[in-house]
Amino acid sequence: MDLLRFITCGSVDDGKSTLIGRLLYDSDSVSLDVLATLEKKRNATNGDAVDLALLTDGLKAEREQGITIDVAHKYFTTPRRKFIITDAPGHVQYTRNMVTGASNADLAIVLVDARQGVIEQTRRHTLLASLLGIRHFVLAVNKLDLVGYDEQIFNKIVADYQAIADYLKINNVVAIPMSALNGDNVVRPSKHLAWYSGPSLLAHLESVPAAADANPHEPRFQVQYVIRPQTEALPDYRGYAGRIQSGVYRVGDRVRILPSGLETVLKAIEVGQKEVTLAEAPQAVVLHLRDDIDVSRGDSIVPVSGHPSVVRELEATLCWMDERPLRAGRKLLVQHHSAVVKASVTAILQKTNIETYESMGTDEAKLNDIVRVRLKTAIPLVADEYRQNRQTGAFILVDDQTGATLAAGLVTATDPEYFTQEVPVEPAFSI
Repeated sequence: MDLLRFITCGSVDDGKSTLIGRLLYDSDSVSLDVLATLEKKRNATNGDAVDLALLTDGLKAEREQGITIDVAHKYFTTPRRKFIITDAPGHVQYTRNMVTGASNADLAIVLVDARQGVIEQTRRHTLLASLLGIRHFVLAVNKLDLVGYDEQIFNKIVADYQAIADYLKINNVVAIPMSALNGDNVVRPSKHLAWYSGPSLLAHLESVPAAADANPHEPRFQVQYVIRPQTEALPDYRGYAGRIQSGVYRVGDRVRILPSGLETVLKAIEVGQKEVTLAEAPQAVVLHLRDDIDVSRGDSIVPVSGHPSVVRELEATLCWMDERPLRAGRKLLVQHHSAVVKASVTAILQKTNIETYESMGTDEAKLNDIVRVRLKTAIPLVADEYRQNRQTGAFILVDDQTGATLAAGLVTATDPEYFTQEVPVEPAFSI
């Protein structure tokens, strides 16, 4: 049974938490004690229906305001597939939370209120999900019960969203009409939507091809911890612990240590304190090398051929998450998994207008802005471009004084020749 990770996104009050609650409730994935608690809350408020949003909105502030603030994860299983759901907040000030939730998703459900149609947050979340490498999208046109299940309204929203998908080169979009509150077409087909011949949301989620896992990619492993017990029983033990980020490692593979460039052979692999002949992503392993060479936390152990770039200058797309604006010349830290290096922003190349998707010149990035920048690091960084490997092409920027997370970053270019070219400017987009 395979696993599908998906995120619900869209604007505030589009019904994301209610949709997830309906999925869990109608697929019999809610435990009896939780159901009993919901029933008590319904009786206490004299409500006519269970408030399904409470299944995901767990913070006190969320329940008081009726909105999602933090990212919530829910797990459920059907006879055909396992699922991990991420409920992302819709408010623009919580866009950074949405980026966090979408970073590991295979599919995005973009909710649209049938009364509102496609709005700015719809564009913002679609752009971010696309940048983060999500390739499967569901356009969930919700609250159709409030517009009389009007097919023409549904078709108009689908056409508007398809224009966005075409512009962003999103090829896999499935539009599904529904009412999450009433359960129309979420788990089971609805008699109110007789004009719709496609699958329910759950039926589509069970059948959509799962995103390719990390194993077809080039092998990538970054050292998290160097194990040197130096005991009488293990006087010569030296192992390099971490999680395989992508690909497959086999005993006998010839590998290169980056950024130093030293080469050696993979002598042994441990998984759960037992030796194995091979291991694959995303297993946690301890690697042993044939030669006694210098390897530290943050170094990468990769194949001799097909290894990532070792760079001190790179171009990246950032979602800026700090109240303080970013300006060229600012010094900060790049945290790339276990590796933490000092860096500076040498240039802010352009900002994306969320309303039109136009690339604009700018000299600063404000909270929730999406910008392209150039970074220069104090010591070499080992990374792939994000479009080639989501695991090794992502990083965060950290304030070197406070330790606060400043931005989520995606590596877009590492080739030195690229930096001599002019930055292409994207044309404006409108619907």
